[in-house]
Amino acid sequence: MNTPFAIMGTVARLSPDERSTLVERGVAADPAVRQRVTEILARVRQDGDAALRALARALDGVDLEALEVPRATWDRALDALDPVVTRSLERARDNVARAHAAWRPAPIEVETEPGVMVGRRADPLRRVGVYAPGGRAVYPSSVLMGVVPARVAGVSDVILCSPPQPDGLPAPAVLAAASLAGADRVFALGGAGAVAAMAYGTASVPRVDRIVGPGNAYVAEAKAQVASVVAIDAPAGPSELLVLWDGSAPAEGIAREMLAQAEHDPDAAVVAVLLPGASPDALVQALTVQLAAAPRGAIARQALGERGALLAARDAVEGLAFIAEWAPEHLLLAVKDPDALLPDVRNAGTIFLGVSSSVAFGDYVTGANHVLPTGGTARSYSGLSTLDFMRWTTYQRIAPAAAARLAEPTAVLALAEGLPAHAAAAAAWAEASP
Repeated sequence: MNTPFAIMGTVARLSPDERSTLVERGVAADPAVRQRVTEILARVRQDGDAALRALARALDGVDLEALEVPRATWDRALDALDPVVTRSLERARDNVARAHAAWRPAPIEVETEPGVMVGRRADPLRRVGVYAPGGRAVYPSSVLMGVVPARVAGVSDVILCSPPQPDGLPAPAVLAAASLAGADRVFALGGAGAVAAMAYGTASVPRVDRIVGPGNAYVAEAKAQVASVVAIDAPAGPSELLVLWDGSAPAEGIAREMLAQAEHDPDAAVVAVLLPGASPDALVQALTVQLAAAPRGAIARQALGERGALLAARDAVEGLAFIAEWAPEHLLLAVKDPDALLPDVRNAGTIFLGVSSSVAFGDYVTGANHVLPTGGTARSYSGLSTLDFMRWTTYQRIAPAAAARLAEPTAVLALAEGLPAHAAAAAAWAEASP
């Protein structure tokens, strides 16, 4: 059978090389990319705005009169946007705001023993930087996904960086989205230079407390390199989808979902795990037909041919075990009863329950965030949310009587660790009134 997939077979009989190809997607940066990014970061850190202008000339082919884009320019871009697109972006913005507002964490206090209270509260960061791609593709939806949760979290200052187009400005759709989302400042800066500017600060670009947003290999590497001086979101790479299919939904619908993610990027990773009752032949046929007619079929075909897989699992238990190992960015449970499997799913950026829960909806308008962990990092990272724009502050209150009770065990532990001043500070409360 002719197949568009790089790998076909069963989950149980994957060879070590096949398993490595599928699971080890988060490969280290190309040494040339790493070296170039290191040079750019050092250059921007030393020369600031002058380095950013030089990088714009060399990499983007533009002479920037100013790095910052005036707000009036964003507003004009919004006014010029197709009203149908504007309404769709507004709907997406409102749903993102509604969902992320509901996810804001509440303060927590607990009395660990009488008179001893410990608490935590989530405080918004002061300033964050959002990166919006603008090279091979332009994603105004990513502007919403970064800026709106920051606003909801209460961040005081939200800045946006996006690469300049030939006119020296970020793409009009990005500027329009910045206006809709409520960004505070926009800079016509792209790539590793933009990350450096936000991480270190320049005369024009303020230093931020966290950098979020997707980007190419240079952006991803730059974020990784500055992570010791500024917080970043989850490591981001090419789009991913794993579909668990039991045959209860038509093969054509499964093929549409796979094609939608494969068209993102030649490096996208798309896998289907078939349970008993699902036909691999039907899926291959449906996908072949759709690829032939797809406007971005060449991109999707390359992605499927290099990192795509069609695998059979003996049962749902084996399928779920592979999901936990593969750790997909997007997981579509295209099964008859997805809610029955949901409690047992581990390691997925976001889960779509049932075939009508198209991943495309989540990419744009449901309100969930589409900035998600890729390359298997869903094993330890979560998708972007209001929590990424906050930090937890812990506080403690100890009543005098409780201090008297805590004095002895604290002094014992302090002396055991060779810290007599700690012991003395605790022991002083031993005689406190009950």
